Amino acid sequence: MTTLSAILTFQLYDSHSLKDKRMVARGLIEKTRNKYNASIAEVDTQDVHRTLTLGVAVVSGEFSHARNMMDNIVRYMGNNPDAELVSVVEE
Repeated sequence: MTTLSAILTFQLYDSHSLKDKRMVARGLIEKTRNKYNASIAEVDTQDVHRTLTLGVAVVSGEFSHARNMMDNIVRYMGNNPDAELVSVVEE
């Protein structure tokens, strides 16, 4: 069994409040969960309305499948027009 995790940090340039941030975060998390069946949660910068930090974890029986899944998730989340992906730290 293989487990991969990553911390993704996004800049939200059009966010003017925590409510705006929550709307972007909720949409991004739900769409990604539905498409890839990954575990995703906001893990830091909860009080900063222009920075979104998400933790992503995937589990698979094979390393190559887990690696492919993580790469696809990062690419998918990086293409979101409401949030610019500025950092990916894999653990």
